[in-house]
Amino acid sequence: MARYDVSVLGFGDNVVDKYEHIKTMYPGGNAVNFAVFAKQLGAARSAYMGIFGSDQEAEHVISSLTEEGIELIECRQVIGENGAARVTVEAGTGDRIFLGSNEGGVRGDMLFALDRFTMEYVRGFDLVHSGNYCFTERELPKIKAAGVPISFDFSDDSTDEYFERIAPLVDFAFMSCGDMTLEETKAKLQKVSQLGPRFVCASRGSEGSIAYDGKEFYVQGIKPVENMVDTMAAGDSLLAAFLVSYLSLEKQGKGGPEAIRTCLDEAAAFATHTCGLAGSWGHGKEYE
Repeated sequence: MARYDVSVLGFGDNVVDKYEHIKTMYPGGNAVNFAVFAKQLGAARSAYMGIFGSDQEAEHVISSLTEEGIELIECRQVIGENGAARVTVEAGTGDRIFLGSNEGGVRGDMLFALDRFTMEYVRGFDLVHSGNYCFTERELPKIKAAGVPISFDFSDDSTDEYFERIAPLVDFAFMSCGDMTLEETKAKLQKVSQLGPRFVCASRGSEGSIAYDGKEFYVQGIKPVENMVDTMAAGDSLLAAFLVSYLSLEKQGKGGPEAIRTCLDEAAAFATHTCGLAGSWGHGKEYE
């Protein structure tokens, strides 16, 4: 029996993160990570929808997602290079360092268009999650018009114009504000909230996270990491854990401030668990 009676869909990016210092690649991508973490947390249904290439990197992501029990029936595979990034990890801290990427591979050249039939599939979910590097921006209005809630992960380089264009389409907005002071972060959250999202949350590195629901701020500290291995996808695990637990409570009519506090605390604990794993969620494979 599922722990959370929610149905969620990750829409957008899939990549392999190639750890050059150990010549090992791990599956990842914001939308993929969300789907996997939601499944691991106990979501009743978790799916990924996106474009795969035709190389060994793509096959590794597909097989890894299949092993994790992720629904892939609306994915597409085309001839070409899968999304890939080159990564290393800073010794001691576990902080990831990106060395470059192929800009999404074929996914960056071929946009995923939602037609009337695919939209019938999308309507079957309680939430669709996407992000800044997913190349899904032009499809979000269709999801919004269908009445399916949208979660979106903005990035460090999301401009004010980008927020103004995308945030009005979003119900749950996530972002990183690690370089900002607490007051600057609060101002940022209020500004984004005024654009439309009903919930906004900023991760702040070692300072934890802070959320805003349009009325109240919620400050959440980090949990201690017993065995720091890799910070890759810590933010993805935080947002996935918050969303599946909070959506489940909302469906039971138990949403609100206390639920937000509880779910943020649970999310912080799950993010700590992720930091103890190599890659986003394991499934490492050596490459030449």
